[in-house]
This record gives sequence, structure tokens and C-alpha cells, in this order.
Amino acid sequence: MKILISTDIEGVAGVFHPEQTRAGNGEYERARAWMTAEANAAVQGAFAGGAAEVLVNDSHGGFRNLLPDQLDPRARLVLGKPRYLGMMAGVHGCDGVFMIGYHGRAQSRGILAHTINSSAFARIWLNGQELGEAGIYGALAGEFGVPVLMASGDDVFVDETRALMPWVRYVQTKQAGGQGSGTSLSLAASRDAIAAQAEQAVREQAGQPLKLSGPIHCRLQTQGPAYADLFCQWPALERMDGVTLAFDAASVQAAVRMLNCLSAMSFMLK
Repeated sequence: MKILISTDIEGVAGVFHPEQTRAGNGEYERARAWMTAEANAAVQGAFAGGAAEVLVNDSHGGFRNLLPDQLDPRARLVLGKPRYLGMMAGVHGCDGVFMIGYHGRAQSRGILAHTINSSAFARIWLNGQELGEAGIYGALAGEFGVPVLMASGDDVFVDETRALMPWVRYVQTKQAGGQGSGTSLSLAASRDAIAAQAEQAVREQAGQPLKLSGPIHCRLQTQGPAYADLFCQWPALERMDGVTLAFDAASVQAAVRMLNCLSAMSFMLK
């Protein structure tokens, strides 16, 4: 059995402030070590459950946060960008996906909640359903026939994702008090819980792929009119109102690639 572990940072135990997620400061350096440790806990659990191969996908920001010299040597590491499948790079040929350190969707009350790009994107709908990163990338994995088996993050993330994927084994690392506050498990307790649930997820293999039927109609609400102005220079996009645009894509993969291109474009306004 081959497992892909997609690892973000905002849902990691002990992470509450944007400074902990951005390179260039001591708080980030500590948080990326915690992120690596939670990834290792998932690797440990996957192998204990019977996995034969494990890939760890660095899925935060510039996709180069995990510490290779601290990663479990049995795993292989997916780093860097650009990559067509983003947070699901490496999913080809896998039997299951773990989502570690994930967070709630934009406009939710979750800790450090956002969807893909916190500066530019406010809300995203695929085929009329509002989704966060777990839903979008879970559906992308589903196009390859790969189910999400296990996930970790705060209570807001767990509640919204369970509604989409009730078969997933969840670890609640934190309880949100707001965008930047809440109550966290200890780092050790979070890692122990992740390892235990990862092991059981591999043993049971009880998931099913999350499917969205193509073609995909994507609606994107931006954080302000300037972003909609910029994005709608792309002729394939239709302006709906001051902050909302829409486009059609043949598949979830095509929609994700378009969204990631728009995210990259947004840096022109910074």
C-alpha cells in the first residue's frame, strides 16, 4: 500500500499566529520543526499499519518548509513549486491520502483559516459547493481514484471536512477560539494521536474517493475589486460583480491549475 501525506502548517498543534507560518523569523523555524514532527508521526503510523511506501508532500506556502534532515528516512519527500497538482503532487498510484496540519476554509472561524491564498481569495465554489483546501484537493485526489483516509487540524476544519468525507479518521489538534486563538493539544499528544489514527486508517482502508463530476464550474470571490480586475485580464474568466468571477474547467485538476495560476498572479498587487 502506498500513502501520500499532504502536510500543511496552520493546523499543526501549537500554531496560532501568521508569523509562525511565514519564513524569516524564529517562530517560523520552530513551527516548521513541529510540522515536520507531525508529518513523521503520520509516517510512523502509516508504516505501522502496513504501508509499503510513503510520500510526504510539503503543502504549505512555497512548498519548502519541511526539514529533510529530520524526516523519517523511510519516507520520500515532495518539495518545491511550481507543480501541476499542488498539495496532491505525488498522488498518482497511491492507495490513500493523509491530510496533516490542515485548516478551515476562508471566512470560517477556524485558526488561520483561508483557502489557497489568504490575501486574494475569499471564497471558492466548485459546481455550486463552497469548498476549502481539503475539499478541493480531496476532490482532486478523487479524480485519480484515491481516497482521503486520515486528516488532522482544528475543530472547525474537522467539522467542515467530516460533512464532505465522513469516512475519514480525524485528529483534532486544536479548538478554535477565533482566527488567532484557541486551545491546543500538547505537541506530544498531537503526534501520538496522529500516529495512532494513521495506523488504523491504513489497517482499515475504509475510505472512498471524493468525486466531483466534470465539467467543473468554478466561482471565485476575491478579497477586493483590484484582484478581480487583475484576474479578469485572462479572457477565459467571466466577471460576475465587483469581487466575483467565474470560469469553467474540464476537470478538478484543470480548475486547481487555474486557481493556482490566479494565486501566482495576485503577487503583482503586493
